Amino acid sequence: MLEVLLGTQNRELTLQYLLVFKEGYAREIASYFDAPLPSIQNQLKNFENAGLALSKMHGKTRVYSLNPRYAFLEEVTALLNKARAYYKPELKEKFELQRKRPRRVEKPL
Repeated sequence: MLEVLLGTQNRELTLQYLLVFKEGYAREIASYFDAPLPSIQNQLKNFENAGLALSKMHGKTRVYSLNPRYAFLEEVTALLNKARAYYKPELKEKFELQRKRPRRVEKPL
């Protein structure tokens, strides 16, 4: 949808992932979209270098999130949210919030 503005579909999907799920790491994002890992890694590095994303280490894994101090974050968020409304249904489903870990056994529904 935004490939014309952003350059590649992987760039758009990576931003959408970080927006919807708040954080993620390269291998997780690549496997989620069946995208090549080096491409996602490059996108994340570029976002961090531009100040759009932040990273922190969790053990040996570098986890990325959108930078809340990025000057145009509100505008980028609005653009991505609007683009998501026009995605095909199968791609929209991918962005519905999903649990990343199982529910505790004793926790009621």
